Amino acid sequence: MRIALIGYGAMGKIVERLAAERGHEIVSVVDETALGLPAGDVAKMLTGSDAAIDFTVAEAVRRNVEACVIAKVPIVVGTTGWNEQRHEIEHLVTSGGGAMVFGANFSIGVNLFYRIAEYAAELFAKFPEYGVFIEEQHHSRKKDAPSGTALKIKELISRHVNTGEIAATRAGNIPGTHRVGFDGPADQILLTHAARSREGFALGALTAAEWIIGRTGYFDFTDLVDEVFRRP
Repeated sequence: MRIALIGYGAMGKIVERLAAERGHEIVSVVDETALGLPAGDVAKMLTGSDAAIDFTVAEAVRRNVEACVIAKVPIVVGTTGWNEQRHEIEHLVTSGGGAMVFGANFSIGVNLFYRIAEYAAELFAKFPEYGVFIEEQHHSRKKDAPSGTALKIKELISRHVNTGEIAATRAGNIPGTHRVGFDGPADQILLTHAARSREGFALGALTAAEWIIGRTGYFDFTDLVDEVFRRP
C-alpha cells in the first residue's frame, strides 16, 4: 500500500517502521506544521495514497476525516477523545461516500479482552453480591481520561451489570493497562490487559488500513475483528 501518515509523533514513527517491514510505502507525512491548514489543503497532500492513518489530536480528527473524504482516501483513525463529534463525523463519511475505520484501541489483544470482559460481566450478572469496577493506567502524556478503551469496556459490561466510575491513572511511561474486577464478600476476580509497548496499536492500525481498501462506510475496528471470528 501507499500510506499517508497524519501525525508524526511517537505513534506515527512506529507505524512508519512497521509499514516498511510489511512492504508498504509511506508516500506522505502530514505533521504538526499542517494542523492549522483547512481540509482542502490537507486533501491535496494525500493525493496518490491508498490509505491514511491518523494518530494526531482529537481537535484535528474532523478536519482530517473531511480531507480524506475530499481526496477519496480511506482513513484509519487511531486518535481518541473525539466521541462528542462521533455522529457528525459518521455523517461526513457516509454522506461523502468515504471510508473510515476507528477504534478505541487497535490492539488485537484488547479487542479480545473486550469479549472476555463482556462475557464475564454476563456471568456475574447472576450474582449481584459481586461489585464491578474498572481501572486504567496510561503514560503522563495521554490527555483523555478515562481512556477510550476504558469507556468501551464500560459500555460493553454495562449491558449486563452496573459499574461505578472508572479509576484513571496518568503517570510515567505506561503504554496502557486496563483491569475489570468483580469483588465479592469472599473473593475477587481480576481481569487484566497490559500492553508491553505501542507496537500492538500500530500493527492493528496497519491491519485496519489493509482491510478497508476497496470498502466504503464507517466502521469500528471491532467490525474487522468480528469478520475474523466469522471466518470458517
